[in-house]
Amino acid sequence: MVPDMLYNSNMLKKYLSGNASPQLIEYLKDYDFRFVDSQDIVSSGISDHADVFYCRLGCRDEAEVLAAEPTELAPGYPEEAAFNAACTGRYFIHKTDITSPRLLAAAKAADMELIDVRQGYCKCSTVIVDEESIITYDKAIAAPCQAAGMSVLLVSPGHVKLRGYDTGFIGGASGRCGGEIIFNGDLTAHPDHENIIEFIKSRGLTCRWFSDYPLTDIGSII
Repeated sequence: MVPDMLYNSNMLKKYLSGNASPQLIEYLKDYDFRFVDSQDIVSSGISDHADVFYCRLGCRDEAEVLAAEPTELAPGYPEEAAFNAACTGRYFIHKTDITSPRLLAAAKAADMELIDVRQGYCKCSTVIVDEESIITYDKAIAAPCQAAGMSVLLVSPGHVKLRGYDTGFIGGASGRCGGEIIFNGDLTAHPDHENIIEFIKSRGLTCRWFSDYPLTDIGSII
């Protein structure tokens, strides 16, 4: 059965996996958020990942969120990645030949600049810092974004857990809430943590993480 939340994208401010760390859930208690869960819509390992079902069309809390209809997704790639775009507000970053036509139309209607990349799991792979800045491990995302004029911090791949998979992705272990970039787990376990923290601070934002929990991909904080 498809949860009602898949149809009510603007009722609440944030969407989050129920497998987020207890510390993160507690930290977000002042936000209105809903846990994401589904069955038989996408692969079981990402069935609770918000960035599979929702795309926020900007980096700020008040940005519009578009929700996938169940018929727009299916288990396996590329169908389950149709909504996994990284949107900063100014830029729409995705492998546009697999993007949901409805999502792509919304990006064009919002006059976002489209950046076509080879990575379909784009939000999983990308920490959205602000309208002009991202963090990613994926050179195939970094290069076209830099060519478009964005500020990009390229970091080492891996060092992120993901239930049921060999590795997770740093974008899926993060999210922006207000003026903070928050990480689900211990950011200092990542070899590039000092550069990540400095990059975020250089954009006038703060960085928050939870040292007693492994850095874990939960499908982003959307």
